[in-house]
Amino acid sequence: MLIKRRPSWFLPESEVTPRSVYLNRRKFMTGAIASAAALTAPGLLRAGDSSTTTPLTFREAPEYSTDEKKTPFDAVAKYNNFYEFGTGKGDPAKYAHEMSVDPWSVEVDGECARPGRYALEDLLKPHDYEERIYRLRCVEAWSMVIPWVGVPLATVLNRLEPNSRAKYVYFETLHDPKQMRGQRSLFSTIDWPYREGLRMDEAMNELSFLAIGLYGETLPNQNGAPIRLVVPWKYGFKSIKSIVRIRFLEEQPKTTWELLAPSEYGFYANVNPEVDHPRWSQKRERRLPSGVLRPNWLETRMFNGYEEQVAHLYKGMDLAKFY
Repeated sequence: MLIKRRPSWFLPESEVTPRSVYLNRRKFMTGAIASAAALTAPGLLRAGDSSTTTPLTFREAPEYSTDEKKTPFDAVAKYNNFYEFGTGKGDPAKYAHEMSVDPWSVEVDGECARPGRYALEDLLKPHDYEERIYRLRCVEAWSMVIPWVGVPLATVLNRLEPNSRAKYVYFETLHDPKQMRGQRSLFSTIDWPYREGLRMDEAMNELSFLAIGLYGETLPNQNGAPIRLVVPWKYGFKSIKSIVRIRFLEEQPKTTWELLAPSEYGFYANVNPEVDHPRWSQKRERRLPSGVLRPNWLETRMFNGYEEQVAHLYKGMDLAKFY
């Protein structure tokens, strides 16, 4: 008899919140390939959202889940860091509708056999979409639990055929000040475009994910439409939004927050309750939604609770030095 070993964070299907609770007006087919047209078809304007969204077709992946209560859609859509639209938490939801995501393409270059400009549907269409429910921990000590829809990052990168010199993967966000008012702000201290990167073994880890949706529909603009990275064991600023470039590099790239404040934000940005931010503790987090009278504080876990899946990537490293 074949016995399959489940991850420590496996959630039995019987414990998953029924779809009807949070998408009671939708019924999705399971185990099918999402239509590329879903990325561009006329969609729905949802409460707390600044952009239209479209239902997606995907399979559920309960092996990548959690038994924690999911953050309500409104909180996910209204409370964001996306400085391209402003520094306030409500600015992305207020202004992100000014960005057009149709059409969308991703430039691929660097140490790989298949460089070029890929239309988003061409980059994604060979792959089945799946839903993964991940914890998201912000470096600012707040957190969410979000049901993402997308594809494993490794499946996309493997198709691009990185060569033996590719040691890192670099990402860029759209740079378009006409559409992104935060980029044209005179008060911005960021050197645009927003840049992020992963070591190759991090990018190829089973948890690394390219999301094109949440809560069963395409991403709202303020959440990184039409495609974003999700790296659940790292602080949220590593999960770069609205990706327009993927580059394979031999040398470690400089990333936006590392360039802006290197003493506060390192390249790795792994969730680590034992290494505080210079200006606040990382030992606890405020799970949203949260209020003044009920702040909903939780103890932060090493690697955001994904230690079993990723700790081997950093064996022998000084995590206070490589923060």
